[in-house]
Amino acid sequence: MSLRLSTVILPYRRWHEGGREAWQRTEQLGFHTAYTYDHLSWRVPFRDGPWFGAIPTLTAAAGFTEQIRLGTLVTSPNFRHPVTLAKELISLDDISGGRITLGIGAGGNGFDATVLGQEPWTPRERADRFAEFVPLLDRLLTEDGTNSVSYAGDFYAAHEARNIPGCVQRPRLPFAVAATGPRGLRLAARHGQAWVTTGDPKLYEAGTPEQSRQALRDQVDKLGKACADIGRDAEAMDKVLLTGFTPDRSGPLESLDAFVEFAGRHKELGFTEIVIHWPIPDTDFAADTDTFERIATEALAQLG
Repeated sequence: MSLRLSTVILPYRRWHEGGREAWQRTEQLGFHTAYTYDHLSWRVPFRDGPWFGAIPTLTAAAGFTEQIRLGTLVTSPNFRHPVTLAKELISLDDISGGRITLGIGAGGNGFDATVLGQEPWTPRERADRFAEFVPLLDRLLTEDGTNSVSYAGDFYAAHEARNIPGCVQRPRLPFAVAATGPRGLRLAARHGQAWVTTGDPKLYEAGTPEQSRQALRDQVDKLGKACADIGRDAEAMDKVLLTGFTPDRSGPLESLDAFVEFAGRHKELGFTEIVIHWPIPDTDFAADTDTFERIATEALAQLG
């Protein structure tokens, strides 16, 4: 597969104060997909500032773009339910003309984990919930005929849920499943059209770029095994790297040459899509705008 370049726009700006222009600019620059985070709030310095909802933001972006794909990176069960999420996604896929990708992960222990008043879930419970959430959402988005979907699990339930007319994309909009552990990788292999990783979080503070690439290589190998176990060809599955969380930090965005080298090394590992953060001054995602736009318009041509 050829390498694609995408971006993620954090939803911290008012729509009429720069928000709309950023989404429109992604299309002008030729990005494959423009994603946004799906949180109710996020880490410092965004915790106490403006932060908007992912689905309304993507709906607005769909109305001001024409061809670029749009999506979440990622949605999680932390504050979502499969039944209501399915209805919103079907609506969003319709409004966008079939340009939506759902990035989905198990969630974590951030602010979203307790905002509804619940105790933080253990890693085991997050995995258990994710193992129910993804297959049920798959059914809700796929079984869109006259038959309704009913389900009763340990964590989620659906009673005669109807999702007519279903997604524009058939049999449903694609899932990009974020996972690194064995259970999550099995879910990605079975339900994902793509797999997402940010690397090995244990290496973020003290690891090296070489160690990070080895960890990513190991993750790709484990995904391949999970696919082989169910008779699926892992080579045909998109592999997405969300940058900014490996030991390289912002290094790849320091120059066009630096990014081309970074992207080339990760393409060799099997990645088919690299996602870079839209620049945000005075944060971990700060970057020179001119360099960012050069990367968007020139990097893939240099990679061949």
